[in-house]
Amino acid sequence: MIEALDKNLGKDLSKDLGKALLFDIDGTLANTDPLHLKAFNQVLGPRGHVFDHARFSRELQGFSNVSIGERFLPDEALDKRAEILGEKEQVFRTLVAGQIEPLPGLMALLDLADGAGIPMAAVTNAPRLNAELLLSGLGITHRFKAIVIGDELPHGKPHPLPYQEGLRFVGASAAASVAFEDSRSGVQSAAAAGIPTIGIRTSLSHADLVGSGAVASASAFDDPDLLARLAAAMAW
Repeated sequence: MIEALDKNLGKDLSKDLGKALLFDIDGTLANTDPLHLKAFNQVLGPRGHVFDHARFSRELQGFSNVSIGERFLPDEALDKRAEILGEKEQVFRTLVAGQIEPLPGLMALLDLADGAGIPMAAVTNAPRLNAELLLSGLGITHRFKAIVIGDELPHGKPHPLPYQEGLRFVGASAAASVAFEDSRSGVQSAAAAGIPTIGIRTSLSHADLVGSGAVASASAFDDPDLLARLAAAMAW
């Protein structure tokens, strides 16, 4: 079941105009984090950086490749960092091909949003090739009015800019919208943009997610309490 703080998610949202749903991709729409962990270890392991799940969720999950390169490849030139992390992304795309499954309840939620005329945006720090592969693999590219890529902006997550851009693209206000995130940096980004954010517990605990700024958490999109809260917030 959904775990929430005392805050009443969506309490005043039905009074506002410009509603939207904004989604992270990796770990939120599909549980791809184990494959990212495997790809990082394959590429960065020989360079002295080996990650278990806890270290991955703390130091890699949700961060842009630029920031990962700065932290773990500080002695490499910028183009070499990009080459190494590009290799990691290619390994990931090979691993994930044919293995993309939506989180439970995702498709039904997207149907509800479409039926209610609620615009949706995908907001991610993943490279565009990855984002497009995952959305295409799930068959939901057409559902999103915008795909915002953190690395294509002056600032990626945890800066609020990616979510601010998502709101701008769909013409929505932060207070009237809801974001879904699975990482600390992603929750921080959406919350800093003023969006009530639901943490998805594919990798992190309720405590980790609300500690980063989420107002609630759920294990997947078929949680009945989550759906009830969204129905009140979105008025569908």
